[in-house]
Amino acid sequence: MAKAPAHAFASTLKTFKTPSGAAGKYWSLKELAKQYPSVNRLPVSIRIVLESVLRNCDGQKVLPKHVEELAHWAPNADRVDEIPFVVTRVVLQDFTGVPLLADLAAMRSVAAKLGKSPKTIEPLVPVDLVVDHSVMVDYYGTPKALDLNMKLEFQRNNERYQFMKWGMQAFDTFRVVPPGFGIVHQVNLEYFARGVYKSSSDNAEVPVYYPDSLVGTDSHTTMINGVGVVGWGVGGIEAEAAMLGQPVYMLTPDVVGFELTGKLREGVTATDLVLYVTAILRAEKVVGKFVEFFGPGAASIGVPDRATIGNMAPEYGATMGFFPVDEATVAYFEGTGRTREEVERFEAYYKAQGLFGMPAPGDIDYTKIVKLDLGTVSPSLAGPKRPQDRIDLGHLSTKFSELFSKPNDANGFNQPVERLKLRYPLTTSGQGNDNEAAPPPPGAPREVVEMVANRSTKAAAHVNATAPAAPKSGVTIGNGDVLIAAITSCTNTSNPSVMLAAGLLAKKAVEAGLTVKPHVKTSLAPGSRIVTEYLEKAGLLPYLEKLGFYLAGYGCTTCIGNAGDLTPEINDAIIKNDLVGAAVLSGNRNFEARIHPNLKANFLASPPLVVAFAIAGNVMVDLMTEPVGKGKNGKDVYLGDIWPTPKEIDDNLRHAMNAKSFRENYDKVKTDPGKFWSSIKGTTGQVYDWPESTYIAEPPFFQGFKMEPHASDAGFKGARIMALFGDSITTDHISPAGSIKESSPAGIWLKAHGVAKADFNSYGSRRGNHDVMMRGTFANVRIKNLMIPPDINGTQEEGGVTLFQPAASEGAQSAPQKMFIYDAAMKYMEQGIPTVVFGGEEYGTGSSRDWAAKGTQLLGIKAVVARSFERIHRANLVGMGVLPLQFRGADSWQTLGLTGEEKIDVVIGGELKPQMDVKLVVHRADGTHQEVTVRLRIDTPIEVDYYKHGGILPFVLRQLLAA
Repeated sequence: MAKAPAHAFASTLKTFKTPSGAAGKYWSLKELAKQYPSVNRLPVSIRIVLESVLRNCDGQKVLPKHVEELAHWAPNADRVDEIPFVVTRVVLQDFTGVPLLADLAAMRSVAAKLGKSPKTIEPLVPVDLVVDHSVMVDYYGTPKALDLNMKLEFQRNNERYQFMKWGMQAFDTFRVVPPGFGIVHQVNLEYFARGVYKSSSDNAEVPVYYPDSLVGTDSHTTMINGVGVVGWGVGGIEAEAAMLGQPVYMLTPDVVGFELTGKLREGVTATDLVLYVTAILRAEKVVGKFVEFFGPGAASIGVPDRATIGNMAPEYGATMGFFPVDEATVAYFEGTGRTREEVERFEAYYKAQGLFGMPAPGDIDYTKIVKLDLGTVSPSLAGPKRPQDRIDLGHLSTKFSELFSKPNDANGFNQPVERLKLRYPLTTSGQGNDNEAAPPPPGAPREVVEMVANRSTKAAAHVNATAPAAPKSGVTIGNGDVLIAAITSCTNTSNPSVMLAAGLLAKKAVEAGLTVKPHVKTSLAPGSRIVTEYLEKAGLLPYLEKLGFYLAGYGCTTCIGNAGDLTPEINDAIIKNDLVGAAVLSGNRNFEARIHPNLKANFLASPPLVVAFAIAGNVMVDLMTEPVGKGKNGKDVYLGDIWPTPKEIDDNLRHAMNAKSFRENYDKVKTDPGKFWSSIKGTTGQVYDWPESTYIAEPPFFQGFKMEPHASDAGFKGARIMALFGDSITTDHISPAGSIKESSPAGIWLKAHGVAKADFNSYGSRRGNHDVMMRGTFANVRIKNLMIPPDINGTQEEGGVTLFQPAASEGAQSAPQKMFIYDAAMKYMEQGIPTVVFGGEEYGTGSSRDWAAKGTQLLGIKAVVARSFERIHRANLVGMGVLPLQFRGADSWQTLGLTGEEKIDVVIGGELKPQMDVKLVVHRADGTHQEVTVRLRIDTPIEVDYYKHGGILPFVLRQLLAA
């Protein structure tokens, strides 16, 4: 038997010891620095990636030259070196995890058809999936909201959960955290992350340990950066490759150092800080870069604040928002239930590596340094359409009034100024009051209907008279009204200081006699059960409930688009009067139509500000100068009267870090997953049998699969333009996650397959079915295809429509036909005509949504041409065999004068190479043509291989089956 080749850097394998005397081996960066002295001044995040490259240097996928190249990282070098980064583990949430599991199941089906062992397809690193995106806020303002919402969740998602149960028994390294435990990123912080790891196959007396690292199928995977873990969000297709043994390939990144100094002022929250950071870094254009925080200010803030900042990395565009490991990290691990042995080993390892402690100014060479004095941060919100658009709290009223009448292209709402203050009556009663539960949604299961009908007198008594009543006769609504106030999302609900602040503000508000306005839909959806436990221990949960913030679920609710519907009379009033209603949420995403299709203005805010705006009822109330509301005896109550002091928050933080509570809570993942989850029965076997379902279907990406890829030219001719888009087209625009419109192609398909409107669920929940998802591509109700001429008022039509250009055979004089993008795509594909999409800056910003690329490919779109791309979506397009092409200089589709009537050639001369220049030829209807050079954004050599194989999935499958 051939002897394994010696490790090229074998001399760097050293031993460390914990204070208790336990020993471990590690690949020493200090030892490597003897050969490459510059290692000692590398950013900490780069050094952690370097450790992985060093440890996995096998002479095959990871070569000695990769170690050398990364060890020679220079702050401002050209980024041409490709890093093969082998991650420790992979984390999924259910919206992105289900299609990934479907792809793996389809790979097993292919293996079985080719006579190979299905077990060939098996994750080689641990994979954890948290079911957190499926709960909706159908019920609110009642003590039964959690139970009612979870019952509906399990009814709606039974087929998906059966599929997950199959995956748990089919794959050895695939674990699932059931619904009701929390949001994936908070569970990742509190439970999954163990500091340092060793391989499950390493049974040596002194095993080799290495740092935690990961990729996740949710953009906000970066929240784990708060505990010094290198990890970021990728599309599901990249995560599959990582699971199946492929390194995560990337170009060596720039690393921007963010120096924090000073201290936050009284009354300023971590949310305010992160909105400042987001605005600063988005302006710095850090897309595709690492951001590493350092300095005395970074050392002074706790892990929850760090995690809040790391969480928002997708909003400021960075690959990561990284905080090095220090004493605060160790304290967090101790307080959240890690064992003494784990914490000791974690600290000893990082000290041995020379990676322990917050870097001081001058310690490290960064590409660029950005600075912020924490003392300059002020209370803020962000919106109304993008998370980077920070607004001082005292300027919100003025800003909303300005945007009300500004044109759409200036981020405004294009409304006549005289309509701003008009109000309209609601004439019918809505959902719930002091003594009755919310009515069950159509199609609710029998037990839900009975629970509502038979709600006990005792339960009814717990709904305080100050809880938000339904809109009744005499209530009016108008522009700027807060119609949704949600304490939701991983960004803030992982942070005890802001959650306790919300509870303390609620307590003071209730004691002052304040109530929430009747038109506000309130909800509390914490990131984990630990949150409600410490709010209860602090005695604050009853006050939140008295203001209507009853526990609605443990999951990513409002922020992902699962806010649930508004009452029919509110929806009718909004639509009939074209109102600009508002949501205020403690989330990280506020893109158009994401929160609710009828709410045009969505503002991110800290949890205590969410409560304050629920009381104020309208975003045009200036909370810095005007009363929040009237309290006892009609007395004006101001925000300063009810805002908690730092001491009040600090006095209650002791309830938030209880190691025993964390251990007991997460032990239940195995011992007590809940009666609903335990009742789910999935099919068994190593190969999925694909029962008929509108939720789960065998994906088409491996149809006609052969071991040899089909050779084809990368370029094409005579393509039609499917859409012309402006700047900041998000993955929500491309592939929405929220509700499915009945008249949309997806809605029509579901009805044709016997699904009632009440059972449509959401696009996110149906990501396991390509028939729904390809019909949902570019189907966001707020997307604007600029091929469609504006109306006489300059307002652009919204919705996923295009102008289909008939072929010459259909008549030379045939006029373009307006139709759904899906319908036009099918007609072009029938005729064998390729299509392209044009966009502006930041195309594909937002969530790491692989269906935004999968759907694009299934619609026959061969290329997307844009001014710039967000990191994850660009990679996903390549991973699905779609060309991302980037305009150079000041070029754009506008400077080319495109209208949508043109035909497009993409000419690639010679062999396909990373970031090569290619020719775009525009053929106009009058017979003239124009050429422009664009940059091919296939960035690395491995991406060239992915593209040649038709995408990353066929590439990986061929490798596995060949082995």
